[in-house]
Amino acid sequence: MPVTPAFDQSVHKARRDEVLRRMREMAPSGAVAVFPGMPVATRNSDVEHAYRADSDLFFLTGFEEPEAVAVLSTVGEKAFTLFVRPRDKEREIWTGRRAGAEGAMTAFGADQAFEMGRLDEELPRLIGAARTLFYRLGGDDEPFDLRLGKLLRNLRARARAGLNAPTRIEDPGQIVHELRLRKEPREIEALRQAVEATRRGHLAAMQAGRPGSHEYELHALLEREFRHGGGRGWGYYPIVAAGDNATVLHYNDNRVQVSEGELVLIDAGAEHDLYTADVTRTFPASGKFSEAQRACYQLVLEAADACIARTKPGETIDGLHEVAVRILTEGMVRLGLLQGEVDALIKDNAFRRYYMHRTSHWLGLDVHDVGSYRLADGSPRPLEPGMVFTIEPGLYIARDDEQAPKQFRGLGIRIEDDILVTAQGHENLTAEIPRTVEDVERACSR
Repeated sequence: MPVTPAFDQSVHKARRDEVLRRMREMAPSGAVAVFPGMPVATRNSDVEHAYRADSDLFFLTGFEEPEAVAVLSTVGEKAFTLFVRPRDKEREIWTGRRAGAEGAMTAFGADQAFEMGRLDEELPRLIGAARTLFYRLGGDDEPFDLRLGKLLRNLRARARAGLNAPTRIEDPGQIVHELRLRKEPREIEALRQAVEATRRGHLAAMQAGRPGSHEYELHALLEREFRHGGGRGWGYYPIVAAGDNATVLHYNDNRVQVSEGELVLIDAGAEHDLYTADVTRTFPASGKFSEAQRACYQLVLEAADACIARTKPGETIDGLHEVAVRILTEGMVRLGLLQGEVDALIKDNAFRRYYMHRTSHWLGLDVHDVGSYRLADGSPRPLEPGMVFTIEPGLYIARDDEQAPKQFRGLGIRIEDDILVTAQGHENLTAEIPRTVEDVERACSR
C-alpha cells in the first residue's frame, strides 16, 4: 500500500474543509462524520483479493490502506481523526509498509491518529460529543454497521453518566457525493491518464482480435496496456465478448475462441490514481463489417453521436436517454426488428427487447460513480461543467430471437464514450479511440 498520498495533501485537505463547512451548515449544534475503509476480502483459502481503497475515504484523505476509519468533526479542535493499522515490522515484511499513526499525521494531515485497536475506546468520545452523526448506513461494510449500532446503543444506555448519543443520523453522501460529482482539474487529469491507457488497450485488442484468437488473449492485452506507464490495471472487470456473448450485458467469462464473421465487443477501462475510464468498442474479427453488422453499428453510432452533440450545461441525462431511445427505435423499425408507430413503440417500451439499459451514468472514482440523478423535487438533474458521465447506446439481438431478421441474430453492439461537461458544451475524452466504421476497420488492419 502507498504510504504517501497519490495527490498533494492540500487537495484532500481542501475537500475535508468543504465537507466540514457544509456539516456546520446542516448541523450547527455539532456534527461528526465517520468513513470506514473497506476490509480486505478473501479470494480463496488464504489468498486475498488485491485491495482497493474505499472511494469516499480516499477522496477525503488519500489514504489507501485497509482497515482504516476517518472521522471528521465540527466539535473541538481536532477536526480530522484517522484510525489506522499499527506499524508491525513482521507483518510489513509479508504484506507491505504501513503508515502507522505517526504517518497518518505527518503524511496524510490527520490532526490526531490512533491505532485501530483503540477504535472502540476513542470513537464513542468523538461521536458522543456531537448531536448529529453523518454515516452511510446500509453500505458495503455490514460488520461496521453493526459495530456502530452497538456503539450508539451503549452511548444511549450511559446517558445518566453524562454521555450522549447523536439524536440525528444523516447520510454523508449528500455532501461528499455532491462534491465528487463535479470533478476538479486534478481529477480530470487522472481521468485523461486512464483514458490514454484505455486507448492503447482497445487498439491492441482491435489489432489482435482475429478469428482463431481467444477472448482471454484480448483480455491479457488490455491488462498489459492498462498497467503500462504506471496505471493500476482495470477499474472494473473487463468484458471481452465475441459473437453472441456480446448480447449478455455483463458477460465476463472471457474464454471463448473468436470465430470468422463475428463481432467482438470489449467494455474495459483502465484505472489511474483510482479514477477509471469506461469505454466500449465493437469491432469485426475479420477486419470488415458485413452489411448487416454495418447497418446495426451505424444505428448505434448515430444514437451515440446525437447524444454527445446535445451535451451541454442544462441538458439532462434523462433527456439524452430519450434521444437515444428515439433514434434506436426508429432504426429498429427501419431494420425490421420492430413493427409499428415509433411513438407507440416507445410508450410501450417495445425497444427494450433490443436496448434494455440506460444510456448514461456518472463516472469518476467508481465506474458507476456517485451523485444523484435527480433534484430534491424529483426532476431530472441539469448537467453542469465538471461533471463526467458516459454515453453508451447499444443494440442486442439474441441468437435465438425468432422475431428478428436472420441476418441480425446474435449481434451485440455497444459504443461507449466518456464525456466531460464544459462551460462551452462538452469534450469527448475518449474521441481518439476508434469509433466510426472507417476508423474501426482501419484499426483492425494489420
